[in-house]
Amino acid sequence: MSSSAGLVARDLASVWHPFTQHAGWPTDDPLVVERAEGMYLYDVDGRGYLDGVSSLWVSVHGHRVPEIDDAVRAQLDRIAHSTFLGLTHEPGIVLAEKLLATAPPGLSRVFYCGDGATAVEAALKMAYQSAAQRGEDRPLFVGVREGYHGDTLGAVSVGAIDTFHATYRQILLETRSIASPAFARSGAEASLAELERILDAEGERVCAVAVEPMVQGAGGMLTHDATFLRGVRELCTRHGALMLADEVATGLGRTGRMWAVEHADVTPDLLTLGKGVTAGYLPLSAVLANEAVYESFLGSPESGRTFFHGHTYTGNPLACAAAIANLDLMEARGTVAAAARAGDRLGAILEPLRALDGVVDIRRCGTMTGIEVASLETRTGFEVCRRARAQGVLIRPLGDVVVLMPPLAMGDADIDLLGSVVVDAVREVVG
Repeated sequence: MSSSAGLVARDLASVWHPFTQHAGWPTDDPLVVERAEGMYLYDVDGRGYLDGVSSLWVSVHGHRVPEIDDAVRAQLDRIAHSTFLGLTHEPGIVLAEKLLATAPPGLSRVFYCGDGATAVEAALKMAYQSAAQRGEDRPLFVGVREGYHGDTLGAVSVGAIDTFHATYRQILLETRSIASPAFARSGAEASLAELERILDAEGERVCAVAVEPMVQGAGGMLTHDATFLRGVRELCTRHGALMLADEVATGLGRTGRMWAVEHADVTPDLLTLGKGVTAGYLPLSAVLANEAVYESFLGSPESGRTFFHGHTYTGNPLACAAAIANLDLMEARGTVAAAARAGDRLGAILEPLRALDGVVDIRRCGTMTGIEVASLETRTGFEVCRRARAQGVLIRPLGDVVVLMPPLAMGDADIDLLGSVVVDAVREVVG
């Protein structure tokens, strides 16, 4: 087996990592992951690390889950891939049925994509083309500031985090943005008032309003009240715009409900999902659409109403098989309810940190948790994560927000370890 130092040297000579400033990365002591088991990742030197961010918010039951392993192996014995363009297969059908069975009422169609950003991209195109095919000119989209929906150009257009998006503004779709309900002076009320002003002035041109329900993840785990979602739903309905709920990060149990929009008891016109759908095994995402959107695309081959969008691996059977096994396990084990309890347990462990002057805020919804620490001369969030890693726990910073996102099935002992290590690390850095 190659040494850690040797592998890092080879990596630095050939690989370009996402969201990574390579000018400084070599001095950050890069970790080389060799294997995983349960809730732990192991490096090439055999050291174990508790996976405190679900391998970037995707792991549900942990790693090397026998039931999902077996489902993928069984699918390999049948077929690894076939195009979904004009053909179909049982895993794709079964998964669509299972997703719709869990979805908010009124969502009735599943369009498969590859990852969260491509799902958002597809949803934006669906919304625009649907309006056009109803004879409406709606080229305008509305997003929420501090929002993040992925890195394709359409997804960036409705996002509004300057660090990620400012460079590309000149080549994006036409959009308007409203204040984040996490930051607006009177919360949801002020954000909704801003949305109402935009829709009153330009509502006939607005195609869709894109929101991250309950938590703006990449914005720093910014949480908001369910009244915001209810207000967005009402205003979209009033002005004929589609409500697009981006549940790539918040869906599939992360907020303590299967779907975050359930907190507000609303149904969007379009819902995007990804990340945890295959429990971290394979890339897969989807757009769930209501019947009105779907029917606007029906017509003769000559009508030009077809949704000309897709990719080579749309509905990949291996990914669908993993997702089916994941959803079956979630149902059998009551994973969503268990995750809600785990989130509460983690929140209770972290609560004493609020007393520290160096802790600005602690934000949590379900297991989605962010600890905002005061900016010091060092990269404060990074330094907290570095201290936690030294104690065998992997977490990640978003600037000076320390993000915790444990696998939904993480048990009490590991939740306690995650919380206590993070408390110690925060106190060491800013206490």
